[in-house]
Amino acid sequence: MRDDLQGLDISHQELQALTNLPVNDGLIIITNPLKKWGEELIKKIKGAEGATVIFIGISAFVFSYLLFDISVKLFAPWLDLPAWIILLGFGFWTGGLIQTILYFIWQRKSKFLRKNMTNSLQILLNDVERYNAVIKAIDINDQIEAVGNSEVSIQQRDRVIAALMLTKTDLVRALKTERILRENKNFILRNSELFANNLATLASMQVTEQATEHGRLLNEALQIALDVQYEMKRLQEQS
Repeated sequence: MRDDLQGLDISHQELQALTNLPVNDGLIIITNPLKKWGEELIKKIKGAEGATVIFIGISAFVFSYLLFDISVKLFAPWLDLPAWIILLGFGFWTGGLIQTILYFIWQRKSKFLRKNMTNSLQILLNDVERYNAVIKAIDINDQIEAVGNSEVSIQQRDRVIAALMLTKTDLVRALKTERILRENKNFILRNSELFANNLATLASMQVTEQATEHGRLLNEALQIALDVQYEMKRLQEQS
């Protein structure tokens, strides 16, 4: 990703901090981290340090197995089963228990999110998704250009980035405002600065290049900003 796109998107962590809600929180499947760890291990094995990784891995496995075997014999001598079967069963039981706990945590977060979700917040979250999609589209376009396709270069890139920066400012302000109103339902918002936005600056860019990639991106940024502005006005009326 080019330097001018770094930090321009609204990350998952930033979105949760702005809303103070577990938005876009998916259920954690314990096999996914294990799969990712396995893929990283395979890459290291195929690399220059493969022999060292294999040696450390086998040593750790043998040590863990022997330690588990000794523990079973000391604390559960009545288990008349091979240690590897007990270890396998213990692993499945532990994995199932952890997954169950993760499910109930996710379910509790989802219930909390549904309880606090407002129509305004849902609209703003959709705008954030669209905004991030524009950033991703530009990044993919940059990657295509980087491999030698200079004809896909975005014209007047600085104007596109400037439009996106203004849009992000409006989105962040709208999310902060929605959170204040949601968490303080009896509080009447009087600070007009929270409703100030850069929509006029965006509109003054006079997007006339409708058929170009530059024009499409600017129009997308402007449309998101218009949606945010409309939602901000509706929030103000509700307060």
